[in-house]
Amino acid sequence: MGNSVEVKEVPVKTKSKAIEIDEHILEIVSDSGEGAQKCGQSFAAISAKMGNGVWTVEIIPAEIQPPSRSREGASGIRIRIGSKKITNMGNEANLVIALNEQVPYGRINQNAYKQGTIMLLESKWATDASDVIRSKYADALADFENRGYNVIEIPMEVECLKVVKNAKKGKNMWVLGMLSYIYCKGVDAGEAQIKNIFRKKSDAIINSNIELLRAGYKWAQANLDFQYNVPVMETAEEMVVMNGNEAIGLGVLASGMEVCSMYPITPATSASHLLADIFKNSGGLVHQAEDEIAAVGFAIGASYAGKTAVTITSGPGLALKTEFLGLATMAEIPLVVIDVQRGGPSTGLPTKVEQGDLLAALYGQPGAVPKIVLAASTIEECFHFVILARKLAESFRTPVYILTDANLATGQQPFLRPKIKKDWFAPPIDQSPWKGDVRPYEWDEETGLSRRPIPGQPGGQHTLTGLAHTRESHVSYNPNENQDASELRSRKFASFQKTLKPPTVNGEKKGDLLIVGWGSTLGAINEAVEIAQKEGLKVSSVHLRFMSPFEPGLKEIFQNFKQVMTIEINYSDNKENPQFTETNRRYSQLSWLLRARTLVDVDCYSNVEGQPLSPGRVLGVIKNKLGI
Repeated sequence: MGNSVEVKEVPVKTKSKAIEIDEHILEIVSDSGEGAQKCGQSFAAISAKMGNGVWTVEIIPAEIQPPSRSREGASGIRIRIGSKKITNMGNEANLVIALNEQVPYGRINQNAYKQGTIMLLESKWATDASDVIRSKYADALADFENRGYNVIEIPMEVECLKVVKNAKKGKNMWVLGMLSYIYCKGVDAGEAQIKNIFRKKSDAIINSNIELLRAGYKWAQANLDFQYNVPVMETAEEMVVMNGNEAIGLGVLASGMEVCSMYPITPATSASHLLADIFKNSGGLVHQAEDEIAAVGFAIGASYAGKTAVTITSGPGLALKTEFLGLATMAEIPLVVIDVQRGGPSTGLPTKVEQGDLLAALYGQPGAVPKIVLAASTIEECFHFVILARKLAESFRTPVYILTDANLATGQQPFLRPKIKKDWFAPPIDQSPWKGDVRPYEWDEETGLSRRPIPGQPGGQHTLTGLAHTRESHVSYNPNENQDASELRSRKFASFQKTLKPPTVNGEKKGDLLIVGWGSTLGAINEAVEIAQKEGLKVSSVHLRFMSPFEPGLKEIFQNFKQVMTIEINYSDNKENPQFTETNRRYSQLSWLLRARTLVDVDCYSNVEGQPLSPGRVLGVIKNKLGI
């Protein structure tokens, strides 16, 4: 029978023409396990494939299985779609679909909605057998209306039960059908998406979900009196749609690396899921180790043997890998380390976003451990930076770190389909005879670089050690030799820094305020700065991708502005509190580094609320700093 579904004519109700808008923000919130994220991801993918700009943010509770109908346990997704490229989650939502009346409060407490937000609310709770639930539903309904939300009660469960026996297993696809109508997407694209996401399931499951999609579309068509049309972008270029972890996984394939060794950890794990599914098709191996220490040890062993490997983790895992990462630096073994940051310290906020690992990545080992640290700012960069990191690791015989975060990891965004290039891939393992007069650490006096001996090369045998060693790889406690080796290892990074270009200034190169950011805050900062510029404010921004070594020219750029401040998602003390003074105040992590590097008084704004930054929040920070 294949995946065929009987097509039935849907009656068309005469309504006013769909409202054309440049962009819209919608959220789907539910209890955990009701498929809100899959629904939102599917709608985002449909919109992106049809040509809209898209950005998504997953709403993930801290607990794996929080109590149902709890305000703290809200699970779901935010989708921002537009007629141009979308780079961040935006401000307050225009529309929210809530599968019970309690879960919206988790978002209300985060100022996610505004007066006029349309709330499509599951109505089944109004007639629940429990007096308590009926009362809570009535109270919430009144509260939502008092807050100025436009509440429309929707009989989602009743309608789903006309199609399936268990509405909880299918309500998300019914909602997808409703969204397809509201945003003028039709049902064909939704059907294609369902066939893709359930491609490994039976025809019966696929057909059931398509029937739910059509039922949701039909109900919305017959009962809702509003529609929105977000025009698509005109482009002749082919686009791809994915989240940051998928981009990392595909970047690993594109880099030519053949070994990924990792231990499951939120929010990095889904990168290994993708690789486990497809890596074998290109001859790759995903090694799920027994713990984080074993994972990095396995990766270093693979790299030493000649195949540069990657290990993917998050903050707590990075801490556990510390000793082995120091070994890779001392022994000068290439390695790619990807850290998908989350809230900390300790287990902290495992499902929430934070940029708290910058100092840990830079200084998390004892002794002199110079390193290259990149920070991806977009989902597209998550892909390309993996390729770059593998090349740098092999060229400079060192671990190279890539910092992403939970915002990039789970956010979806379309970008131009990468065109494969031969120079992306790792070269074959060199097994040509080793020159007898070349030592295993033949550091070039100017650049600190040395040729990498591969086990098995005739004449290249040497002792590998994590102890201080000479050019011959002999253990040495000679003070001059350890000083010499440390300096030569550091020269590699100075040599690399000289190949970098100064960062681009977004706006005028002189002004009243310069905002400096890094990582996933790029879209929100740029959007806010551009709004401020249109309002006549003399503000510009710079976004850094190389965190170690820094891109050159920062001090010269900073000196052209009256004030400089970083905006980050990590902790800093609030200087308005009288307990904090200029002598004891803790600055945010990039601010701290820039103050030390440039000797410029770099101020900061940051928070650890576990939420991505919105353009509105950044704009408020800018105006407050300028005294407006």
